[in-house]
Amino acid sequence: MINTLLICGGGGSEHEVSLRTADFIENQLIDVDDIDLLRVEMDGNGQLRDRVGRVHELDHDRKLRCGAETWEVHYVIPSIHGYPGETGDLQSMLELYGIPYYGCGPEASKLCFNKVTTKLWLSALGIDNTPYQFLYSNHPEETVKATMALAEWGQVFVKASNQGSSVGCYKVTSEEELQQALDEAFALSPYVLVEKCLKVRELEVAAYRYDGELATTPPGEVCAPPDTFYNYEEKYAEGSRAVTHVEAQGLSEAQLNWIDIAARRAFVGLQLKDLSRIDFFLTDEGDIYLNEVNTFPGMTPISMFPKMLANAGHDFSQYLTGLIREAV
Repeated sequence: MINTLLICGGGGSEHEVSLRTADFIENQLIDVDDIDLLRVEMDGNGQLRDRVGRVHELDHDRKLRCGAETWEVHYVIPSIHGYPGETGDLQSMLELYGIPYYGCGPEASKLCFNKVTTKLWLSALGIDNTPYQFLYSNHPEETVKATMALAEWGQVFVKASNQGSSVGCYKVTSEEELQQALDEAFALSPYVLVEKCLKVRELEVAAYRYDGELATTPPGEVCAPPDTFYNYEEKYAEGSRAVTHVEAQGLSEAQLNWIDIAARRAFVGLQLKDLSRIDFFLTDEGDIYLNEVNTFPGMTPISMFPKMLANAGHDFSQYLTGLIREAV
C-alpha cells in the first residue's frame, strides 16, 4: 500500500481554490486499491489538520504524527496554489526529508512563480515572450519606466511578480490608474512587471509526463468577456463568464508546430517535472508569445488542464497513479 499525503490549502490568497483542486485529485484516487490517501489542510502558519480538526506534524523521518499515532508517508501531493506550494518552499522541505512528491521541483517552481525570472529564462531559451518593463521599487525614479511604457504602449498590465492565478494583475489605461495599480502590486510583491497590453487570443497547453514520455496537448483557448481579462474571478468563480474551448480552432499548422516546440522547449529547458500548463498569446498580427508557465495549474470543475489531458485521450487517474507508483 502506498501511503499518499494530500496537502491542500496553504492559508494564502488561493487557499479556497487549492481546496477545490484537492477535491478533484481526491476523487481521482479514492478508488485506487494500492493507494491509501490521507488529506490534510494547511493553514497560514503551516499547521496541518485533518478533516476532524486534529493537528498532524510531518517529521524528517517521513512519519506523520498525530498524538501517539504515526503514519509513514511514501508520497506527497502538494495541492497548494501560490505560497508555499508553487513557490518551491514546500518542495524544498520534501526534498530535505527525502519524500517523493507530485509536481515540479523547488528550483523550477520558484523560477516560474516569479514572472521576472520566467521571462529571463524564456529569453535565454530563445522563446519569444510579451514586451515588458521590470520595476524593483515603487520610487519615482523607478516607476517613471512604467509611465514611459504606458505612454508608448497606450495600455499596460501591471503585475505583481510573485503571485499566481492573476492575483495582483491590473489593467491600466490612464496615468490616473497607474500609481494605484503600482501601489497594490508592490503591496503583494517586491518586484513588479509592466507589460504591453496586446489584443490577443489566449491559448493554453497542458504539458505532462505520461507513461514515461513528455506529452503536450493541442492548445486550448480561453475567451474572456470583452470588458475584462482572464482574472481570478473569471478563472475560478462559479458564475464565470469566460468561455473555454478544450481545443482552439483556426490555427495554422505552422502556428501549432511553433506552440508545440516552444512548450516542449520550456518544459525541458526549465526542468519541469510531472505537469505544467504553458500559456501563449496569439496577436491579431500573427505573433505568438509565451505568456507564462504554471507549475501547478488549477484542477477545479472549470479548469483547463484536466480537460485538455482528457481531450488528448489520457485518463487522469491512470496518469497520476502511474507517477506515484513510478516515484515510490
